[in-house]
Amino acid sequence: MPTADPAAVLSKVFGHAGFRPGQREVVDVLLAGRPALAVFPTGGGKSLCYQLPALLLDGLTLVVSPLIALMKDQVEVLVSRGVAAARLDSTLEAAEAGAIHDRMADGSLRLLYVAPERLANEGFLQKLRRTRLAMLAIDEAHCISEWGHNFRPDYLKLANLARELGVERVLALTATATPKVAADIRGAFGIREADHVRTGFRRPNLSYRVTPCAAGERKGLLLSRLRELPAGSAAVVYVTLQRTAEEVAGFLEKNGLRARAYHAGLADDWRARVQDDFMAGAVDIVVATIAFGMGIDKADVRAVFHYNLPKSLENYAQESGRAGRDGKPSVCEILACGDDRIVLENFVYGDTPSGRAVRSLVEHVLLQGERFSVSRHDLSAAKDIRPLVVATALTYLELKGVIESTGPFYAGYQVRFLRPEDKILAGHTSDRQRFLRSVFGAAKQGRTWLTIDVDEVGARIGEPPERIRRALNYLVDLGDVAAKPSGLRHGYRLAEGGPREVSGIAAELGELFARRESGEIERLGLAIGYCETGGCLTRRLLAYFGEEMDGDCGDCGNCRDGNGAKSLPCGLPDELSADRVAAMRTLADEGHASLRQPRQLARFLCGISSPATTRERLNRDDRFGLLEEVPFLTVLAQAESMGLR
Repeated sequence: MPTADPAAVLSKVFGHAGFRPGQREVVDVLLAGRPALAVFPTGGGKSLCYQLPALLLDGLTLVVSPLIALMKDQVEVLVSRGVAAARLDSTLEAAEAGAIHDRMADGSLRLLYVAPERLANEGFLQKLRRTRLAMLAIDEAHCISEWGHNFRPDYLKLANLARELGVERVLALTATATPKVAADIRGAFGIREADHVRTGFRRPNLSYRVTPCAAGERKGLLLSRLRELPAGSAAVVYVTLQRTAEEVAGFLEKNGLRARAYHAGLADDWRARVQDDFMAGAVDIVVATIAFGMGIDKADVRAVFHYNLPKSLENYAQESGRAGRDGKPSVCEILACGDDRIVLENFVYGDTPSGRAVRSLVEHVLLQGERFSVSRHDLSAAKDIRPLVVATALTYLELKGVIESTGPFYAGYQVRFLRPEDKILAGHTSDRQRFLRSVFGAAKQGRTWLTIDVDEVGARIGEPPERIRRALNYLVDLGDVAAKPSGLRHGYRLAEGGPREVSGIAAELGELFARRESGEIERLGLAIGYCETGGCLTRRLLAYFGEEMDGDCGDCGNCRDGNGAKSLPCGLPDELSADRVAAMRTLADEGHASLRQPRQLARFLCGISSPATTRERLNRDDRFGLLEEVPFLTVLAQAESMGLR
């Protein structure tokens, strides 16, 4: 057991005079060699719970985080404090990654941050197997739970991987875990209930408000709220759609406020500029989709407004929690309009594949042979299933013992010599020289780059594709060539003795997606119920996360105004008019290949893109989104009644 004093390390390395609530309890559990779950609110100091023990334990602490920006920021801060920390992500050059691998091998690295997808790389796993892993820290741990609000398929395999790698202790961290999700996490990693440390979600400086309003009132209402803040106050406005972010930010700018839009559709450098300007105070207001805020630590955000309804109370707690991290009074307000429900529901329904698509995917996997590989992108397009849903399906087939992963690889490379070819070859044996010459000779010659289709070149020269990949990666590591990989594929083999019956497997997968769909819809309903409650908003939010208050907060909008329960204004139709039904029949009769199934047609009409409609450019059709304000299930029921199959 480590003998150094955690409090001394806290002061010397991190510059803190004392621990925040819950931190010391988590550190003590880990130093005692047991796994732990830390459920702290946003800004509650979760990262220190693994950073400090990492300096007291023998071996490497591996931190799994889905956020590249957060990894980058934390590593920079740690290195500035003299901590041997690094990150491995897709932005690094091969030489940088190689240097990190060397530090793993010689034991000089204490903390390594990776994305969960990195753990599907067999080459990286081999390096981990040769490394003493003192701890595995899993940020955003709710992503492993089927009942969590931000499920990621790669998280599902972490518990099995921790056991396989012989990790000495695990720390799971999240800001948003309901009692059900927390129990799921504890079960996955064998965490005792006594080692589940929860500090409480209550932040007395945050004042929660809900203002029911019609869609046409929101811009003016938001403008008045922002003008009520002291001049120069930082605020975040959350919206659902990218186009809404642009519209609202433009409206605020025209009215004299320093506002900018932020969403995933913007160029990376522009998003970075908006973020930097906001952090520096050059921009006061960011109007953003949920793409903004993860890993952003700006202490003086005075207000967080939800222009659109949040899709769950977990999302709301996380997003509103970005206000008032400096402890000063801050406002968290939802401008609640019932019209938003349709768009949010449609996002959920759009992710659920049809039963026929699921069966087709299972058949494809089982008929590939004992060993095979797939491109998730190509499979997504062929089966009209979104890429993340394809990844989820393949992950569940692994967990159900149908297939086993053999790791990802690239189908092709573009290669550029960094030294003359004869000098590159000179350091190798005659057999290796002949092999490399044959690889280079079979490649497609360009002015600067060689293009190598690994399977095609392997067939031409009679060599296994894997030998070619290993050789190219080795030359990259030596600094002899630069390489740009392409065509990511994931390798699998059929699990020995695993199930093979297509109907049963497809039915099980279909039930999984149906459960996820109903769970997301239920979470949305609870968020709407929160907006309609007449009771204390703080108390209602805390109760959702399993925390009871002795009395009302006295400071939220409901406590101050004393209003009763309210229903949200909604001006959208629940039924289809005769002319719209006729438009649906006309579209169905046109026989588009990607609109033959009821769910496909309903998605198109509700404005939900799919791989097939994108490929066929049907999203440009004037009828795309024709019924976007109608409930998806209403449109789906009509499509099913039209005899589509």
